Amino acid sequence: MSTVTDARATGPGETGAGASALGQLIDELGDRVILDPAALDVLRTDRSGWWSEGGALALVEARSVEDVQAVLRIASAHRVPVVPRGAGTGLAGGATATPGAIVLSVREMDRILEIALDDEIAVVEPGVINAALGEALEPHGYAFSPDPASKAISTIGGNIATNAGGLMCAKYGVTREAVLGLDVVLPDGSLLSTGRRTVKGVTGYDLTALFTGSEGTLGVIVGATVRIRPIPPGQLVTIAAFFSDLTAAAAACAAVTASRVRPAVMELMDALTVAAVTRYLGTPERAPGAAFVLVQTDGAGAAEEGDAIARVLREAGAFSVEQSADPVVAAELLAFRRSMHPALEVLGEVLIEDICVPRSALPAMFAEIERIGAAYGLDIPTVAHAGDGNLHPNFVVPPAIVGVPGGEVVGGAPDIVWQAADELFESARRLGGTLTGEHGVGVLKRRWLEGELGESGLELQRRLKAVFDPLGIMNPGKVY
Repeated sequence: MSTVTDARATGPGETGAGASALGQLIDELGDRVILDPAALDVLRTDRSGWWSEGGALALVEARSVEDVQAVLRIASAHRVPVVPRGAGTGLAGGATATPGAIVLSVREMDRILEIALDDEIAVVEPGVINAALGEALEPHGYAFSPDPASKAISTIGGNIATNAGGLMCAKYGVTREAVLGLDVVLPDGSLLSTGRRTVKGVTGYDLTALFTGSEGTLGVIVGATVRIRPIPPGQLVTIAAFFSDLTAAAAACAAVTASRVRPAVMELMDALTVAAVTRYLGTPERAPGAAFVLVQTDGAGAAEEGDAIARVLREAGAFSVEQSADPVVAAELLAFRRSMHPALEVLGEVLIEDICVPRSALPAMFAEIERIGAAYGLDIPTVAHAGDGNLHPNFVVPPAIVGVPGGEVVGGAPDIVWQAADELFESARRLGGTLTGEHGVGVLKRRWLEGELGESGLELQRRLKAVFDPLGIMNPGKVY
């Protein structure tokens, strides 16, 4: 890492506002300002595979709310853009460096400040890893419901910024439903507290909900008061089912929903994804060429619900249905599902899409994905949070055609992929769905935003952003 002396002598060559801001940052924050070229280069990308065209002015590793306030105060004074960043696990390019921007990392702000069991809340800093909060709560018999597949590496601040979902959100809700209040540093450096510690409250506009999912475009989240829930008593029943036909598997999941049973987890993996994960983990093939449905029920009625779900799956065409109350089996099957992304990354650069449709439309959307793949000559491995209609079709760009960093993903996805993605999003909207269920818009989905929101809707959102960020310094080039 560069020393402060080196930073002044060998900085990124910015002049004018950038150089003035950089000098003031170093004066006030010292070694929290990082200028090492290798460290800055990493900030150009995230887990999406997108690479920005240029590097950041500097990385600031904030350790306190005061650090964040200082950065935004300096940035506003010099009109220098700021990109908030957590663990960099985003899948839409939302926290990638903007050329000449200050990347403001809150990853080191990682304290769990309070666990109040009587009120069923926790107060955390934004850099707390999702799984770390879960581990702190488990001995008390509590859990934090939002559980994205990246929970072992993603931060709660990042989960809030993207309104992340996860495997259990069909029953327990997405991140927005778990956030009661936020502390946010606004672009001018002032600190705003939203929401409350109470379960109910309707005083004023719901700014907490507005900041949740705002992708760093309105301010920087520096603290959160979140709901925690008791871990349900009773058994945890896990069901593994295989289908020879993917659309039939999707119809079976829709039938489970229609049966009015609410499983905690209901995931669907197509045969391509199952094969990739099997190879990645080195596990034996259970049912080659089959689609896989994973369901979990919890609570006092878990056994009866498990029986009912297994019956629905068999009647819908599953050729193999297995039930287990063994927590080891449950953990292994969840780990299998969570291994999807690294398993596909072995095959090439992965462009993970994130459409969501009404749950009754799940079979139709899977049929559309199969049709689009055949029409464009593409394999599109797909997994779904089938309990809430959120699908993740994956476009895998093989290493043979991946070039140097640049463009929309590493090497630039071939035109045929973007053409297929266009049709994919159009199909989702036609079925009453949306272009993103939990990953956010970032940079990867900006081109399709107006198609869903409409011209007037998009303009209203831009005007709303301007209320909070009149200088336009917060995460420019992202979302809007």
